[in-house]
Amino acid sequence: MKKSVSILLCLVMVLSLVGCGKKAEQPADNNQQVEESKGAEEKGLYVPGTYSASEQGFGGAVTVTLTVDANTITDVVLEGNDETPAVGGAALEELTEQLKKAQSAEIDGVSGATITSTAVKTAAAKAIEMAKKGEQAPAADASAELTFTAGTYTGTGEGCNGPVEVSVTFSDKAIESIEVTSSRETAHVGDIAFDILIPDIIAANGTGVDSVSGATFSSRALKTAVNAAAEAAGVSDASAFAANKLDVVAEAPIEGSWDVIVVGAGGAGISAAAQAAQDGNTVLVIEKNAEIGGNTLVSGGQYQSAMKYLVWDAADPDATTGVGYDGNTYNKVKSVLGCIGELKTILNWNESEFDADYYKDHEYVAGDMEELSKHGVHADYLPTLLELKKEIKAYLDWAQPKLDAGVPESELTLFSSVNLHIFQTYYGGLRQSADGSKWIYGNVDLVKQFIEDGQDIKPWLEAQGSTFVEDTQPTLIGALWFRENQFIGADIDTDGDGVKESYEGRWGSYFMAPYTTFIKANDANKVLLRTTAEELVVENGAVVGVKGTRYDGTPVNVKANKGVILATGGYAANIDKVLATNEYWSSEYLLPTTKTTNRSSLQGDGIAMAEAVGGATTGEGFTQLMPISWIDDGNLAFGGGDYAIYINPTTGKRFVDETSERDVLSLGEFRNGIEMNGAKGVFIEIANYNHPIPGPYPYKDEDVTNRQYVRTISQLADLFAELGLPTDANTVIETIKNYDNAIMTGTQPEGVTKKQFSDLIGTCEKNDDGSYNKDTYNLDDAKLRVRLMAPSTHHTMGGVSVDVNRHVLDTNGNVIKGLYAAGEVTGGIHGGNRLGGNAITEIIVSGRTAAKAITADNK
Repeated sequence: MKKSVSILLCLVMVLSLVGCGKKAEQPADNNQQVEESKGAEEKGLYVPGTYSASEQGFGGAVTVTLTVDANTITDVVLEGNDETPAVGGAALEELTEQLKKAQSAEIDGVSGATITSTAVKTAAAKAIEMAKKGEQAPAADASAELTFTAGTYTGTGEGCNGPVEVSVTFSDKAIESIEVTSSRETAHVGDIAFDILIPDIIAANGTGVDSVSGATFSSRALKTAVNAAAEAAGVSDASAFAANKLDVVAEAPIEGSWDVIVVGAGGAGISAAAQAAQDGNTVLVIEKNAEIGGNTLVSGGQYQSAMKYLVWDAADPDATTGVGYDGNTYNKVKSVLGCIGELKTILNWNESEFDADYYKDHEYVAGDMEELSKHGVHADYLPTLLELKKEIKAYLDWAQPKLDAGVPESELTLFSSVNLHIFQTYYGGLRQSADGSKWIYGNVDLVKQFIEDGQDIKPWLEAQGSTFVEDTQPTLIGALWFRENQFIGADIDTDGDGVKESYEGRWGSYFMAPYTTFIKANDANKVLLRTTAEELVVENGAVVGVKGTRYDGTPVNVKANKGVILATGGYAANIDKVLATNEYWSSEYLLPTTKTTNRSSLQGDGIAMAEAVGGATTGEGFTQLMPISWIDDGNLAFGGGDYAIYINPTTGKRFVDETSERDVLSLGEFRNGIEMNGAKGVFIEIANYNHPIPGPYPYKDEDVTNRQYVRTISQLADLFAELGLPTDANTVIETIKNYDNAIMTGTQPEGVTKKQFSDLIGTCEKNDDGSYNKDTYNLDDAKLRVRLMAPSTHHTMGGVSVDVNRHVLDTNGNVIKGLYAAGEVTGGIHGGNRLGGNAITEIIVSGRTAAKAITADNK
């Protein structure tokens, strides 16, 4: 029976083949086919072994190494040391798993890390092809011989602030010259990479040279642009060109001794160096990046401090002018709609001990000042509150009759004081952990110290040549009040010839002025750039020096006769540490792919060094997110909430008080925004184009993809469609009209109330008494600035524990002799949320404080 069935099946198969027009094969031939198939299976897809291939990623080469057996990728290793840690670097682990699962280069990639993902896919495809053929890539030649079509060619790479364009001249065998013809990279941050990389690329005859620490985006942009120019020049081997690099040889060890060693050359470090030098000390500064400036150079740069000559004076309440530090007379600044309402809330603040138990049964809503004021104050801030209430009462006794008489709030002199600044820093940083188990707020002694001593920042810096805007007190994002001080630059005689040179912006005000003081004070004073401090030297229980390594491998072992100041900044660029310490943010929002406003060098080095010698830390569970960051790379977009509205892309309506604290804004964005370009919490900001954006804003009247668009209301619908947003333009227009009407009538807009308003979205003329003439309101012709932004990590409130003299404390609360810390490397000051502009104030004050403490401790 079985034999009959077998014969029948064979007959059917033969007939089927004949019926399809194919010649029936002989049984012997069928057997041969089976044997060939079995042989192919035994041969497999790959030649077993390990294969590697590389491709240009975001910051440098990304290498994919695959281990295979005959038919399977058994292991995947990805290397990309130059990728941005919080973006491409964080994506490598997920990309590794995707390759293992897919068993091919056809993977989804990681949203928000497009360039790294593409590099991994391309390199993986190369490695797979090598594995199929059993071919290993030729060993990289550090000086591969190449050919080009001689001439001058152009190329473009995308930098931090936009395209970087280059003009490259080639001979038939080598690069002869490179010129950056167009760039918006941040001065002394990104553009410094060009000065270093261009000679290296020319010497290497290729772009495989190391990127510049702290300038990852700019390094990548230059390399990409030069690669493009090389391809235009017909380079004989593009891969070899991209791999060509220089052999770096370490020099003789650097040794020596100085009175003071400062680790970190940001705002805190350079302030410390200048003060130490003014006190007669010799100073060495060790800086990881290629230029001084640190993270301060990518911050907004304004510092918070009430200028008494510009605000209301109880001793002369009707005064309209005041005399500045420079002896000139300036008009006092006006209040802003909503400020008096906040002052009344503080005046009625419950003076009993803070009732944490209330929030065991009620939800704590960060930023709800009205509710918070009902539940008391921590005892250490009660004296400040009581003094502040006296000040506010005196102001309201003067202001209220004027308001009752019809004078607009915006025509009254602004109230501001040191006590208000201290108290707002307190409640603006008072936060509850995510699990509700603990509360955090700033140490009152540290807070009072940096705010009170902050009054001396402008006189101290101006005496060294810094210049500031003297007649304004603006605000910025999350600042809570109008007391910012805007830098201009510096006018300094740097070479002693009696001729002053001008230096613009943050670079001039916060660096060239104090740097010149420090460097000219003593010939021994110097800065070691591109040097990573790695270890504190301890002898007999005291810190006496620092060990580190320069970019070329040169060892550094230097001694401090009096003390070491850690001023290395925070760790917001170290997303692994941010996640590991997090106690505040939901894991739904804070992710391994969350971007950062920080330079890549901000990894928490100083904290690790302090902990290694017994230093304690505090408050590390609270990281501030910057609510106005670019969605493509996470960098700071700059701005303020007093003149703008934030729109939910889905509903077309406002969703938050734009003048709230930064964590309140960020949380609102996560809950109301959308995901776009790999960023969560993307929202739409709309403001009148003619209102200036505080900070060194790089864009004018132009469209910048996924960042800024300039439109009128009639063009909003097309813009939203172009961007793929679900936003209804008509709803947005009605939201704007309602908001503007609230400002013009002194009321609150529908939906979400707002504490402070400073400008309309549309335009409107004012009457002689300062009120709005509503008949002149015009939205149709108003030029609008539309921006897309989202949260990214910005400032780490936690860090090394210090006392008011900035001595570093051990885990028992005792001073570690010889060790001091200043700036964001420290904790205990800002509580769970930092006010905008407080960082610059604190870093300058704490840098000076630490330097003064060293001098005092060594008398």
